[in-house]
Amino acid sequence: MNIENRFTQQADLVPRERIQELQATVIGVGAIGRQVALQLAALGVPRLQLIDFDQVEPTNITTQGYDHQDLGQLKVEATARRIQELDPTIAVTTIADRYRSRMEVGTVVFCCVDRISTRESIWRSLQDRCDFWGDGRMLGESMRILTATDPNSRQHYSTTLFRQSEAQTGQCTARSTIYTANIAGGLMLHQFSRWLRGMPNDADLCLNLLANELMIAISQEG
Repeated sequence: MNIENRFTQQADLVPRERIQELQATVIGVGAIGRQVALQLAALGVPRLQLIDFDQVEPTNITTQGYDHQDLGQLKVEATARRIQELDPTIAVTTIADRYRSRMEVGTVVFCCVDRISTRESIWRSLQDRCDFWGDGRMLGESMRILTATDPNSRQHYSTTLFRQSEAQTGQCTARSTIYTANIAGGLMLHQFSRWLRGMPNDADLCLNLLANELMIAISQEG
């Protein structure tokens, strides 16, 4: 079967001609980042770059969707292998290291790291080097999706990088579930698809599954 046939049902939602021009970088392939990477592959992004220094641990099977056979392996390699199983035509580049400012990345960046201080460091390095920036934050059954694509949303994003000491206790890998990570990843990809279509993005979206609360703090104008 022609591989292009698998994109038929999403044709009106994900512009094929735009997505083929892009390289996407996912920094951190843990709970949210792995879901983002796999969904990007399913959407048809032709070039993916994965950056993470960590290895797969037993708890990552339940919270991050890794397989038993991935235990002890680098997360970037395990994720890359799963992407190739999905679509062997995708060019996947893996970097088994922390993000460093000298690294070349794609024009589309998804930041899926645990610590605010790490986000701030990466943002300082990449804010003028990417066209689309997505940040997914999660604790328990609460998530916050931040998107920066224009001057206003970039300015707002900078205000969310508070001091690490002010961050809520815990990390996304300390209290998480696979379903929350999947929803967070899906919301990030939704903002990405809106950007591809030239539609306004929600710069700051918060969802609490337990309380059934959805809040959009800032919606970009078209």
